[in-house]
Amino acid sequence: MKAAFHTLGCKVNQYETEALIEQFRAAGYDIVGENETADVYVVNTCTVTHVSDRKSRQYIRRMKNRNPDAVIAVTGCYVQVSPEEVAAIPEVDILAGTNEKSHLAGYIGEFLAERRRQVHILSYDELDYYDETGTIQSMESKTRAYIKIQEGCNRFCSYCIIPYARGNVRSRKPSDILKEARSLIDAGFREVVLTGINTALYGTEEGFVSDVSDEHEKTLYGIEKIIYLLDRMEGDFRIRLSSLEPTVVDKDYVRRLLKYDRLCHHLHLSVQSGSDHVLSMMNRKYSRNDYLEIVDVLRECDSEYGITTDIIAGFPGETEEDFGDSLKMADEAGFLRIHAFPYSRRRGTAAYDMENQIPEDIKKERTRRLIDRGSAVSEGFLRRNIGTIRRVLIEEILDDSTAVGYTDNYIKVYVDNYRNEPNMFCDVYLTGLYKDGLFGEIYDKE
Repeated sequence: MKAAFHTLGCKVNQYETEALIEQFRAAGYDIVGENETADVYVVNTCTVTHVSDRKSRQYIRRMKNRNPDAVIAVTGCYVQVSPEEVAAIPEVDILAGTNEKSHLAGYIGEFLAERRRQVHILSYDELDYYDETGTIQSMESKTRAYIKIQEGCNRFCSYCIIPYARGNVRSRKPSDILKEARSLIDAGFREVVLTGINTALYGTEEGFVSDVSDEHEKTLYGIEKIIYLLDRMEGDFRIRLSSLEPTVVDKDYVRRLLKYDRLCHHLHLSVQSGSDHVLSMMNRKYSRNDYLEIVDVLRECDSEYGITTDIIAGFPGETEEDFGDSLKMADEAGFLRIHAFPYSRRRGTAAYDMENQIPEDIKKERTRRLIDRGSAVSEGFLRRNIGTIRRVLIEEILDDSTAVGYTDNYIKVYVDNYRNEPNMFCDVYLTGLYKDGLFGEIYDKE
């Protein structure tokens, strides 16, 4: 049988889909592209916004139209949070919640045997164990591999539905993470990206006990445990964090992480708003000054440390002055990239019932202004990197003389006169703006 997959949403979903693909392959399925005819279509959904929900529904129907006789299996956060909505879609044959993904192949077998809709969704209170979707041994990218290290979040930001979709914090065993990392590095991957629903919360839950016999590791807290263990591994590779939450880490904690040589000089550090008033309403547990202190620590380490972020426009009660603080934050932090998006009202969150909901036209207008400011700030960051030398991991050869890759601080670089293979590190002298990044040439130390 042929199986095809479509993934919406975050890096965790992408990782879990890769794990499912390996499971299905081991079960005897041929894996084909999502635009090909398949016997089984798996849609791994997202529910972070209403747009995500709509896209999930669209893909479900699109898959069924491609092959009306195919089995349609839907999993992920949209199913977990809104099972009634997904169940109302007649094309869906199998519904599996976030902690039921690893059993999908078995559920498909049950459906084929019984020809009866399968519904497997645990309640929020039952999402209390780490569901090992599988171990990744390969990914579509040949250079960068994601490793999921934790599940769940207990921060309960007032706008966010994800804790209800993913449950409380559950951390993966360090030994399993190290085993997967070793396998990926041995397979040739040069960049390992640590990801999770809230990676900064790794190992912070009550009762977490490391299963690695390293005395120094036992003295460390949170995600530093894993960074320390990976940093000691042999091989020519680097470590990247997919994100850290300033709701969890502060400037002193970030300073401790900077001593690890393999850790890339890039962080996705979601600020969500530059206004203390809005941050308080969001239940974010930090101030704009707390956030900027972390930025200062990073820039003390490396003046061109790459910082990417998310900012929400039009949160309930956000005044023009509050929004202006977000624009100022963009300038003060000097972000590499801003993901700006309008507030999406999610039933079940505290913000859903807040007064002073912002009209859609104002949210869209503020989002546009944020995007414009983000583009200007990003160009400024790129320009400041011109004339510097950065370590680049080459990912792809575009033609006979040009290659493309990413610096340690997450700038996309087009390298002229590249004469080597992809998936190699090289020092690059950055010479100017080009397309969606910078242009550069191999730096000859001699």
